[in-house]
Amino acid sequence: MKAKNCLIFGGSGQIGRHLIRKLTKNNYKVTVVTRNIHQKSYIIKTQANAGYIDIVEANIFDEEKIRKLFKNADICINLIGILYEKKRGATFNNIHAIFPSLLSKLCKEYNINKFVHVSALGINNATDSDYAISKLEGEKKVLENFPLSTILRPSIVYSVDDNFTTNFMSLLSKLPVFPLYYAGKTKFMPIHCSDLTDIIYFVISKNIDTQIVECIGPEIITFKEILEKLLILINKKRLLIPFPLILAQLSAKFFQLFPSPILTEDQLKLLRHDNINSGKYKTNADIGVPSRKNFFNEVEKYSFMWRDGGQFSTKKYHSQSD
Repeated sequence: MKAKNCLIFGGSGQIGRHLIRKLTKNNYKVTVVTRNIHQKSYIIKTQANAGYIDIVEANIFDEEKIRKLFKNADICINLIGILYEKKRGATFNNIHAIFPSLLSKLCKEYNINKFVHVSALGINNATDSDYAISKLEGEKKVLENFPLSTILRPSIVYSVDDNFTTNFMSLLSKLPVFPLYYAGKTKFMPIHCSDLTDIIYFVISKNIDTQIVECIGPEIITFKEILEKLLILINKKRLLIPFPLILAQLSAKFFQLFPSPILTEDQLKLLRHDNINSGKYKTNADIGVPSRKNFFNEVEKYSFMWRDGGQFSTKKYHSQSD
């Protein structure tokens, strides 16, 4: 059987790396687009055997160059997203709305078999967030331009390569006190990166025609519970203190001044809303790919990096109440 060609945007991130390994092991050829081949290619090219992966350097808004890549593609996958706006055109609107619109138009023009666009869970209710507004606009454009698209809305995606659990464990290992925004009551359904890539592979290989799929892990966990679990895993005791909204807003204003902010004012708005399935759309379980990986068990596998003694530390975990 002839190998199908997958064109992937955002292949150097945690989802991209897992996905490349999954696809190439199953006889898919992959073309990965990166804006900096010298910085990213050494990571990408190790994810697959020679002959199954091709790396192309391009500005994602260089339509002339991007267009050429669609000529030999059967499937297009967009994994590109940002959590905060940067300089040089990396705005929410450009990345989450204009770029997906461009890809979906090219998918239609070149009769691509499938377009998979990764969006985000919980954006319907967060109408005060620029991030959520841009994501919704991107989804709208994608479905208007290319109805054969499937939009995946994952909750928090975690793995050893993430910027979520790793950042929080780093902070919790250093700070004696940690703030709880909205009293830590915001709910999440974290999904492991490999579970998400299984969903993407299933959608592609089975040609699933569901337009929007909410991708969720097997458990509902509050923000406070996530922090408590991480503290147990790194064997640390810390004070988790609820922050009044005014203090939370001030801290967000401060943190967003950093080159890689851990919190912005827009993210604070997102935290006000639960990040769980809405009941309005099918979930990954509904289409036949339930998530199987448990948050605590998976994070335990790499949490030793933040424990005293590292990989040689004992596994005697203590709860915050001990």
